[in-house]
Amino acid sequence: MVFGYREHVRGGRAVVTDGQGGVEVVDIEVDDPGPGEVLVEIRASGVCHTDHDLIGVPFPFVLGHEGAGVVLAVGDGVRDTRVGDSVLLSWALPCGVCFQCTEGNHHLCERHSPLTAGLGGHAHRGGTRAGGKPVIQAFALGTMSTHALVKQQAIVPLPDGIPFSSACIVGCGVMTGYGSAVNAAKVQPGSSVVVLGCGGVGLNVIQGAKVSGAARIIGVDPKADRREMALRFGATDVIEPSADDVELIAVAEQVKTMTDGRGADCSFECTAVPALGAAPLRMIRHGGTAVAVSGIEQPITVDMTLFEWDKTYINPLYGQCRPTRDFPRIFDLYRRGHLLLDELVTRTYALDDIDRAFDDLRAGRNAKGVLVME
Repeated sequence: MVFGYREHVRGGRAVVTDGQGGVEVVDIEVDDPGPGEVLVEIRASGVCHTDHDLIGVPFPFVLGHEGAGVVLAVGDGVRDTRVGDSVLLSWALPCGVCFQCTEGNHHLCERHSPLTAGLGGHAHRGGTRAGGKPVIQAFALGTMSTHALVKQQAIVPLPDGIPFSSACIVGCGVMTGYGSAVNAAKVQPGSSVVVLGCGGVGLNVIQGAKVSGAARIIGVDPKADRREMALRFGATDVIEPSADDVELIAVAEQVKTMTDGRGADCSFECTAVPALGAAPLRMIRHGGTAVAVSGIEQPITVDMTLFEWDKTYINPLYGQCRPTRDFPRIFDLYRRGHLLLDELVTRTYALDDIDRAFDDLRAGRNAKGVLVME
């Protein structure tokens, strides 16, 4: 049995990869929700570098993994979610019973995670069709669409008063940056932090460090507008790297000068530039923590002496997200004025403007671009 389902919502539109290195906006059909599933009318979807990286896959994908919208229908067994609810979608889909979930690592769920559960993480592979053929939803969500059929674990209640365009980016960019500082690095009050790359994710590392009470937050970025945004979002200092300092060796010396000659307590790489994979290790003191936030997926060469002494280098997934813990905290911080969301959204686009949105993403014109469904 399906509760609240309306026939006219079966059809929709979505951004789908064409299997040849491009994307197109196409008509889709979406199934009724089955047991444990929820049908959401997407109102806004963030535009992320990860979406862009999926364009090259050789089969159709509905892109998008940052989404917010309104519940249209629920399937059997769905509790605490009702038709008409405003919701955020999260790609951390904890089953609650696997080894990782019982260890508290909800983002690493062995049954549902689209990254760590293999094929099991791709929900309802036949639930969405384009041209009569099934298409996979990116990250088990596929939010660059007018409608998304998702597992009930993806649903996060959205408090009143948060615009969909601001809420949607919490589902990845905000959570990843904030969580990398708060959950993974566990930034401490009075500590020093350096953030390499002050785009959408880096700005949220800065925000996470600020709400954690860091005394000195140093933003590093070659672009003047991003350095200005870093200061607005909580950085105490900014550094402009020189064009010939490709490994940020000179920047590391500046950071040490600014931190009593030791180096920062924590350093975060948010650039996705392989040449900078080892750079956060240069920035931290002995016993400090370096964090690869952007998840560089290419091999990098690391001088092992950079680990001296007692340095830790971690590569957290999704800011070590626990949905029931982290999203309410983030929304509470936003409502109390301690965490900026509206200001992150520097440009919005219609669904048909996806090519322009990706062009702006590649050019680094936005902190966050957002597709708004009309």
